[in-house]
Amino acid sequence: MPVLRAPAPLRTPALLLASALLLTACGASGDDDAKSTETSAAGYPVTIDNCGHKVTLKSAPKRTVSLNQGTTEILLSLGLADRIAGTATWTDPVMKGLEKANASVPRLADNAPSFEKVLDTEPDFVPASFVSTLGKGGVATREQFQKLGVPTYVSPSDCSAGKDNDSGGDGSRSEPLTLDAVYGEIRDLARVFGVEERGEKLVGELKERVRKATDGPAASGVSLMYWFANSQSPYLAGCCGAPGAITRAVGAENAFSDTHEEWPQINWETVADRDPDVIVIGDLTRNQQTAETAKAKIRFLETNAATRDLTAVKKKRYVLLSGQAMNPSIRTIEGIEKVAAALRDFGLAK
Repeated sequence: MPVLRAPAPLRTPALLLASALLLTACGASGDDDAKSTETSAAGYPVTIDNCGHKVTLKSAPKRTVSLNQGTTEILLSLGLADRIAGTATWTDPVMKGLEKANASVPRLADNAPSFEKVLDTEPDFVPASFVSTLGKGGVATREQFQKLGVPTYVSPSDCSAGKDNDSGGDGSRSEPLTLDAVYGEIRDLARVFGVEERGEKLVGELKERVRKATDGPAASGVSLMYWFANSQSPYLAGCCGAPGAITRAVGAENAFSDTHEEWPQINWETVADRDPDVIVIGDLTRNQQTAETAKAKIRFLETNAATRDLTAVKKKRYVLLSGQAMNPSIRTIEGIEKVAAALRDFGLAK
């Protein structure tokens, strides 16, 4: 279950008022200079249609707080580390190649930060990967930020056509997610920051990686099962989220393609009935569910009576992915590369 909602922290009126006053004071100082800058900034104001909201920025953000790892890694990949005042909600180590850039960015919390902690950074833009992060029970609603003059943004992959976030859990999809939603997020954020050329270059590089990874025999008829977390009642991938995009790219089948929930909890007896050819395992570094790491998951699979006789377990056909690769994110491309390579190694791509 990629999106684990932490209980919303208690918020006192005094703290909210203090934060609001702080933001107002910062906006008031040097007001004439700010207006001059906004007027002269090339390409601004910028307005983006985002998940039913119109997001307008009068100038490129300088103090962004990114509330999910997926969005943060896009910003880092666009070379925007110096514009990030804080990040939060991480499931994995940062993507390879971004370690140095990420080291300079303050981590507000490993999980969801409080609204007050975000406001303390004096943000001028707050993006997130999930509707739930900027919704009721999340860090704060988009309306709460809007009242303070702070524009927000949510990844289009979580509000794309067919995604129902009100159906419980992580929501459901009536239409399959495509990588175009990920590319769209990159382009949106590049436009917000005025670095459109960087965005197009990054999208081009990702498309080329997908082409190379899938150039060759497909794994037709091979069934994959994606296990994110929890050993007692496992969160397994339904048909149409990021794992679905990976599965379609490599030409395989999802063992639970008949399930439209994003990450349904499915019992092990049902898994045994489906008997997948390959198990794709989320290798997480957080500590919120049982069996978070790949090591713990494999130990469970090989010792539990309901799973030790699965074909994939007996033949040790495991593919290890980061949690971010199993979410709709820039790392989904990494997921395609690793699954495609593993299927070739297993001799299942023909």
